Amino acid sequence: MTARLDGKVALVTGASRGIGHAIALELAEAGADLVLCSTRARGCEPAVREVMARKRRAIAVTADVASGADCDRLVRAAEEVFGRVDCLVNNAGTVRRAAVQDTSDDDYDRVLAVNLHGPFYLARRVVRGMVERRYGRIVNVSSISSRTGTPRQVSYCASKWGLNGLTAALAAELKGTGVTVSAVLPGGVDTDMLKGSGFEPVLTARQVAGVVRYLLAEAPEAMTGSLVEVFG
Repeated sequence: MTARLDGKVALVTGASRGIGHAIALELAEAGADLVLCSTRARGCEPAVREVMARKRRAIAVTADVASGADCDRLVRAAEEVFGRVDCLVNNAGTVRRAAVQDTSDDDYDRVLAVNLHGPFYLARRVVRGMVERRYGRIVNVSSISSRTGTPRQVSYCASKWGLNGLTAALAAELKGTGVTVSAVLPGGVDTDMLKGSGFEPVLTARQVAGVVRYLLAEAPEAMTGSLVEVFG
């Protein structure tokens, strides 16, 4: 039987397009209600309509996960509408491609703020409720670049290697609480972010979304801390 998330509330960041958009639809089809986040005003409204067409509830929140204040507002909106967050998918990400000597301090800081600090900010804000309810699922969308060094992507690689460490540390700390933490490490996915990278797409966003659905709805608690590589 296909894994289900009936009655669960899932918060997905970076949900206006690409992998995040595909995850939103996959989780709606699994029965979840959705809180969808994007930095672009009204960016997630099309996804909300698609979720509702699948007979699930959804709200869109404009927020920058690099901002603690925005993360407060995002979680508060989720709790005001749905009462809780059962599943957190930290998918929002950004990349700056440049040789190291041409990578500005601001660009480096921005990539780490979105890709690494944001997942921590949101996990910290939802995990207390998850532990109290003895149930929670956190999936971080990392990258195969968290296993290798990629030229002209020093900030991106650093952020994703750090995200793997965050995943492992959270999983170890929360073991036995009913909360699991894992990460998906996709190879080249056919999205706007891949364009200009020099890599050919080998995966669709929907394929990655299927793995996220498995980790949220079906994976046993023994898989907490897993870094799941997805190559297509």
